[in-house]
Amino acid sequence: MEHERKNDTVTARIAGELDHCSAQTIRRELDAMIAEPGVRNLVLDLKDMTFMDSSGIGVILGRYRQLRDRGGSVAVKNMNPQVERVFTLSGMRQVIKTL
Repeated sequence: MEHERKNDTVTARIAGELDHCSAQTIRRELDAMIAEPGVRNLVLDLKDMTFMDSSGIGVILGRYRQLRDRGGSVAVKNMNPQVERVFTLSGMRQVIKTL
């Protein structure tokens, strides 16, 4: 997973699938990124994500809770139609900002 930091925001680009098999690895990588001092916001660029299931929703919600508790935020951008459908059906649109 590629990422870049600008001020208090980390943008992470997730490629491939975010499912039961990959969720733990991606969770650890994202946690390491947002644990850096001064990071308050996370933007997930999903342009190259091909699939997401409920495990992926859990990963995103977990990072949202961590950053919300520190006064920060999580946003997503560049969702493909399948990922956007999962986001909409799960109710995540009401919680996570879409850029």
